[in-house]
Amino acid sequence: MYIYIIYVLIINNLINMKKLFFALIFMIGVIQLNAQATGTDITKVLKFTNDNYNMGTIAYGKPTEFNVDIENISAAPITLENVMVGCGCTTPKYTKGVVIAPGMHATVTLGFNGSAVGNFSKNATLFFSGNLVKQVSFYGVGAQ
Repeated sequence: MYIYIIYVLIINNLINMKKLFFALIFMIGVIQLNAQATGTDITKVLKFTNDNYNMGTIAYGKPTEFNVDIENISAAPITLENVMVGCGCTTPKYTKGVVIAPGMHATVTLGFNGSAVGNFSKNATLFFSGNLVKQVSFYGVGAQ
């Protein structure tokens, strides 16, 4: 009889722990989704040039690069916090933490090592203050 009572108590505790665990997971998910939601449209504060750049035909193995120009078209300063590239064949050059004042420009240079034969498409993600994120891309044809 006592064993049965202990068994029932353990089972009830496990069921309550499962409910608590799933409630906790649900709350973490809601918080994450809320943190990712941004209310600002990046095109209303920053203007990009060469954010979808056509490199044309490049020789295999010949490194090349291009500039992405960023203009602050808002009334508040914006900071370029980070640039992450999609693969090791792409290298970014930029000043981390540069503050782009209203009306001013900043440049991110993206280099490609030319390690492609045929059509290629690469991307980089630019992170700014205020949870602003912009994905830029470039494409072309690698010729042997």
